[in-house]
Amino acid sequence: MEYYTLRDGLELPKVGFGTYKLNGTDGVRAISSAIDQGYRLIDTAYNYENEGTVGAAIRQSSVPRSELLVTSKLPGRYYHRRDAINTLKESLFRAGLDYFDVYLLHWPNPSKDMYVEAWQALIDAQQFGLVRSIGVCNFLPEYLDRLDTETGVMPVINQIELHPHFNQAEQRAYDEAHGILTEDWSPLGRASDVLHNPDIQAIADAHGKGVGQVILRWGIQLGTLPIPKSQHASRQRENIDVFDFALSDAEMATINALSTPDGRLKDQDPSKYEEF
Repeated sequence: MEYYTLRDGLELPKVGFGTYKLNGTDGVRAISSAIDQGYRLIDTAYNYENEGTVGAAIRQSSVPRSELLVTSKLPGRYYHRRDAINTLKESLFRAGLDYFDVYLLHWPNPSKDMYVEAWQALIDAQQFGLVRSIGVCNFLPEYLDRLDTETGVMPVINQIELHPHFNQAEQRAYDEAHGILTEDWSPLGRASDVLHNPDIQAIADAHGKGVGQVILRWGIQLGTLPIPKSQHASRQRENIDVFDFALSDAEMATINALSTPDGRLKDQDPSKYEEF
């Protein structure tokens, strides 16, 4: 495994494990399997309704809690400052954890204009020792600028939709310039036709790798942290086995050429789309 070091000093593996829709007994089994395969960064959220599932998988694992990094996210309906702290504590109770390693605002929800207040609550939570590192999801540059202007604290992570059909070049450049690590949700395009793209398949064949492995390697070479999800042990192993090859500049360019301005999978533009 290789690692990124966040601006605040926390080290994160360059590939994490997503848990969206991994719930109940089957979810515990899948997450436990991922930990067995070597994943150490586990990504959940209040709105996934599986923080308890993640906690159960951690307790069943032979890997010490201190060697795992757990991310969760605050939903927009709890962005009032006091609500935010109580919701964070509730998430910890559900997971059976004393702290989260990373805690994020899930969406900016700009029409409600509450994200600065919620961000201040995360700053408080970090000072209380409830979380180690704080960040955001789906924040555009203007929202990040406002956090900096009004609180003086910038996120260390911005988790955004990023895959070959939507490579987020401008947002990545902004994040990098401001010391923010870009994480990728849906890095494999939610099983979209990108997994059957002939250009990526040709690159995969040249390296003796799978298409998914090439896409994840592309994300890493962009300087981002992809968070793929799979319930199957064999696919989990494949998704983490991406550190024994490298893509050429030409191959990177081929994949980047697949990106389009309207490449979002479900039109979840953070300036318009809101989630509570």
